[in-house]
Amino acid sequence: MGPHMEGATLTLAAVPIGQPEDGSPRLAAALGAAPIVAAEDTRRLRRLAAALGVQLTGRVVSYYDDVEASKTPGLLAELEAGHDVLLVTDAGMPSVSDPGYRLVAAAAGAGIRVTVLPGPSAVTAALAVAGLPSDRFCFEGFPPRRPGEQARRLAELAAEPRTMVFFESPRRVAATLAGLAEAFGGGRPAVVCRELTKTHEEVVRGTLAELAGWAQDGPLGEITIVVAGAPARRGATRAGITAEEMAAAVTAVAAREQAGASRRDAIAAVASEHGLPRREVYEAVVRQPS
Repeated sequence: MGPHMEGATLTLAAVPIGQPEDGSPRLAAALGAAPIVAAEDTRRLRRLAAALGVQLTGRVVSYYDDVEASKTPGLLAELEAGHDVLLVTDAGMPSVSDPGYRLVAAAAGAGIRVTVLPGPSAVTAALAVAGLPSDRFCFEGFPPRRPGEQARRLAELAAEPRTMVFFESPRRVAATLAGLAEAFGGGRPAVVCRELTKTHEEVVRGTLAELAGWAQDGPLGEITIVVAGAPARRGATRAGITAEEMAAAVTAVAAREQAGASRRDAIAAVASEHGLPRREVYEAVVRQPS
């Protein structure tokens, strides 16, 4: 652990995910007093400051994904020179699927004090309103964009017992919900939260198959998806799948192949029907003697 540098503080400040009124008095005071504000979108920052009745007196620095790596050394130098930096993103908490991680890691590594100004988060807001088990959960952020990478990642999560929270863009949400239904089984309970805390807030509940159908209409706005964890199975191993279940799945795949389905289609259908990961069904099938 490096030495603490008095007088230099990096503050991560959560900003409203929708209504400006959700901004706290501490946030307003911090925005008005910070000598340097690093913002993901400087225009949104200025609109938020105006809505909160705050005059920005410090220097505003643009700090978004594409410049995060190049801007971090300069902000670190400011901190090392004793200048406080306030870090904000478009919505919610910095470094949670938003810029911030690199600067926090660099500041912590240099012995600079890092603190947080807590506030709104789409992750916890969606989890609270979803009505799914929330005693344990995991945040998966944005799923991979490429179909093959996404399918592999979702297959890895199919047996995850904790409730899962995902972010997704409106233009990809239909495909992602379909991918979740294929990997986890169409009957898995889930909730889609759209435009949380905003004028057109919508919370849609159903199975993954039902939600995939709903998304075909092209929902707009900020999307958070909450998916129930894999159900516990009687006699399950730590991996969550019994030998009997997998043997039944292999038999079902063979029956579909004999009926004329391709192996790929047969595995996909059986995995969905049985609520099993496609990859594990495939591996069990190919391990069978010819």
